[in-house]
Amino acid sequence: MTREFILPDLGEGLTEAEIVAWLVAPGDEVAIDQPVVELESAKSVVQLPTPFAGVVESLGGDVGETLHAGAVLLTLAADGAPAADAAGPASTATADDRDADTPGPGTGPVAAEPGIAAPTEVATEASGAVLIGYGTRTSSVTKRAASAPARFGRRSGVDAPSEAATATATMTLDATRRSPVVSPIVRRLARQHGFDASRLEGTGPDHLVMRRDVEAFIGEQSSLRAATAPAGGASTTPSTEPVGAAASPSQPAAAAAEPAPAPPGDERIPLDRVARAAAAHFSRSRREIPEATVWMDVDATALADARRRLQDATGERFGTTALIARFVVAGLRRHPRLNASFDAERGELVLHHAVNLGLAAQTPRGLMVPVVHGAEAMNLRQLRDAVGAQTDAAATGAFAPAALSGGTFTLNNYGTLGVDGSAAIINHPEVAMLGVGRLVERPWVVDGALAVRTVTELTLSFDHRACDGAEAAAFLTFVARCIEQPVSLLAEL
Repeated sequence: MTREFILPDLGEGLTEAEIVAWLVAPGDEVAIDQPVVELESAKSVVQLPTPFAGVVESLGGDVGETLHAGAVLLTLAADGAPAADAAGPASTATADDRDADTPGPGTGPVAAEPGIAAPTEVATEASGAVLIGYGTRTSSVTKRAASAPARFGRRSGVDAPSEAATATATMTLDATRRSPVVSPIVRRLARQHGFDASRLEGTGPDHLVMRRDVEAFIGEQSSLRAATAPAGGASTTPSTEPVGAAASPSQPAAAAAEPAPAPPGDERIPLDRVARAAAAHFSRSRREIPEATVWMDVDATALADARRRLQDATGERFGTTALIARFVVAGLRRHPRLNASFDAERGELVLHHAVNLGLAAQTPRGLMVPVVHGAEAMNLRQLRDAVGAQTDAAATGAFAPAALSGGTFTLNNYGTLGVDGSAAIINHPEVAMLGVGRLVERPWVVDGALAVRTVTELTLSFDHRACDGAEAAAFLTFVARCIEQPVSLLAEL
């Protein structure tokens, strides 16, 4: 029996990933839950375990190739079964390209929607790893009708336009249209070419805008510009027409395709998938959030002393970041407007009950913000362990997608980089970020006399739409008081 491991939904609307490395090769025998491939999405690098055991027949792509959800990652033959003579074209086809009403050969799988593997026989073993679309218990095959909607569109042959029809369709922008757009990659591709993907009429189910729709519109506009350009070359008159139903978004693409030659000695470094996603995220934050900043110097001598005494009393290690994180969580319970997000479309502030604490971390793959979910329900030990786990993962930057989403407030300990302060960019859609500078010994006035104290600088960047400076200052002074007098937190427990 042959089984196909389908690329599952990676969560958070991620519909494609690039193959970083194969951990197996054709002919290898694999066990259930054995990692077989490393994939890089716009958020993280993850290792995917196989939900089946068997012998690898074929791989679904080469290193560096981008696969979409629903594509076949690899094909497995049952232990002891003869391997296929050659992998046919179907080994790399997506599940959407198959007819769900027509069963394959006796040993082939029933067509499935993306992220679902449906063998023709009842599995005798089950995977313990939870992948969306792969259950943890054995189940019999459930055959779906060809007309049943799939997460990424209907199956071929039912309501879905053919490639030829898509290629010849006339795509136009309508400023009043709001079509659904699920994929962030589709939205980004449209933005890069100067228009909003939701203004197109999608060819997916319920007018869902697909990548093919955006690419078709870009192609039509490129052809239109080529047809209207004067003979002998492109027009030398720059266009000032705004993007609209008859606007041409292809000009930025044409300019990007032929960059001006770099001066001798200069070097162009293309951004990788994660860096491009981060750049878009930073730009959106600066563009949409009217941020303000307050800061203050804090005497952290008592915190350093309390940390030593706590470690002596328990025999356990407690990091400074974990202690400050505990103060931050307590402060957010007192000032919930900073543990929020701003809904600009509805003009509403969304106060979050859970404190999902983001921890800005420098990794080999760039700046990332892993999240400690449910920090408000953790005691200090639990919070320390959760912070430590994310810090350890930062050494490689290999976070699960779920670990990089859902944050409600970010703590940035940039003192580990040797700096005192920073005008940090708020992690959209959050409304605030607290930065902690390095701990240094400085002269400090204590009871009217100079003394050498351990001092740090706290910096709070906040969205002025969420709160005014008074509340931001109140939160900052609360955290500062906890650092200067850690025993004061006892009143919050």
